[in-house]
Amino acid sequence: MTDRQLLEIALEEARLGLGEGGIPIGACLAGRDGTILGRGHNRRVQQGDPSLHGETDAFRAAGRQRGYRDKVMVTTLAPCWYCSGLIRQFGIGKVIVGESRTFQGGLSWLREIGVEVADLDSPECSELLQGFIRQHPEIWAEDIGE
Repeated sequence: MTDRQLLEIALEEARLGLGEGGIPIGACLAGRDGTILGRGHNRRVQQGDPSLHGETDAFRAAGRQRGYRDKVMVTTLAPCWYCSGLIRQFGIGKVIVGESRTFQGGLSWLREIGVEVADLDSPECSELLQGFIRQHPEIWAEDIGE
């Protein structure tokens, strides 16, 4: 699978989250060969769990892996510091980001520590999240810790 094909899976998850009344951020964890190991979306609102970000949902859905250096975290938005820490803690080797204009998160730090980052600057990812932010600025502020 290409980076864009993997991002489409994360976008499907983001749309599911929005349809559930949550923040439209989706993710998946894949092998370098494109095998999807887990997928998920931000469920902070739906489940009342502040730690249930898209990346953590996908990570949990993937279950235990023997290693993570050869894994790819795909997310519709640049990972926050919490999710960047997860990527660092487990040594995930690559991150594919749908967009980082809305939020930079820990991207610079991930690059500095040697994680391969592909920022696809997707208009669709940006438009989906920007629409949500316009309608629910207070939920967005809570999500990014403001």
